[in-house]
Amino acid sequence: MAALLGGKSLVMNHGSKDGFVRVRKRDLEKLTTEVMQLREFLPRVLNRELIKMLQKARTSQTMKEHLEQKQEQLRQERLHLQARLDAAQRECQKEREEKLLLREQLWQSGSELQQQADFCSDLGSAACSLLWSCSSREETVTLWLADGKLQAFLTVAAQTLESFVRSLDEDMKTQTEDHNSHEHQFVLALAGTITNIAAVPCGRDFLSSSAHVLLDTLVKLLELLKPGVFPKLKVLMLMSLYNVTISIKGLKHISGNQNLMSLIWTLLDDGHWEVSLHSLRLLQSVLLEEEVLLPLGSSLLDPDLQARVVRLTSSVQPSLRLAAQQTLEDLQALQQGRGCKQNRV
Repeated sequence: MAALLGGKSLVMNHGSKDGFVRVRKRDLEKLTTEVMQLREFLPRVLNRELIKMLQKARTSQTMKEHLEQKQEQLRQERLHLQARLDAAQRECQKEREEKLLLREQLWQSGSELQQQADFCSDLGSAACSLLWSCSSREETVTLWLADGKLQAFLTVAAQTLESFVRSLDEDMKTQTEDHNSHEHQFVLALAGTITNIAAVPCGRDFLSSSAHVLLDTLVKLLELLKPGVFPKLKVLMLMSLYNVTISIKGLKHISGNQNLMSLIWTLLDDGHWEVSLHSLRLLQSVLLEEEVLLPLGSSLLDPDLQARVVRLTSSVQPSLRLAAQQTLEDLQALQQGRGCKQNRV
């Protein structure tokens, strides 16, 4: 800074030819005064609280910028999730439509399958009814044996009967059968055909020697059926077993089944008189053969068995009452015979 000779102006040099500025002295003095005043009063104005407020303002501005960034990030994420949601909803709608279509196709298939099953049941019922009728002639059974196809038929029959009984749920096992059911008529015809085969000497011998699986299956199915349920089917299976016991070989096999006596005890109290009748006849067949009495002796002498037979002697059905009286006499004779043998010893 340099002062002019006249004292009215001041030249300031900033290091270049064009860097000089001419300022009036009184303006410089005024500027100096203002600067000094600012230096004096500025600390009073800019106190600590104002400084803190400015700092807070800066911090708030920083936070605001951070929140705006975070908000933008969340907005982008929301857009991304919304896009995924829209895609998932479209996929869900597509799957729902496909599911409805498949359900309709399944219903149609089920309806068609049921129609086919009803047709097969009707056809099977009619065919087996004819077979049952034909099997009542001895020459027919003889021809079947000569043809060599009887074993295959008996295997299928055993599997069918077992499948039918095991397919019944617990509620149906405690209800009476539907006599108009084609399925029921079908299994009745199968059981009736087996009964007729066992009624013929050649058929009985074949069952006794080559159809042990079938005989064991019949005993097992009689155990599965609840008291009072499907009495006609039970009667036919009991008749088959009884016919087989006419053969000594068949009687030995059936009496060798460890569940036979417990089955007879249960069927005596079945509640249906025909089932009880044919159970008594099966028991009589066992009692009349000396060779099978030894292994079954203890169970045949059980007082509970005799008590059940005694109850049946009071039946209103003449044939059942007569069979019960005859069986009771056989049991008493067996008991007396065992007592005499023990006295001799």
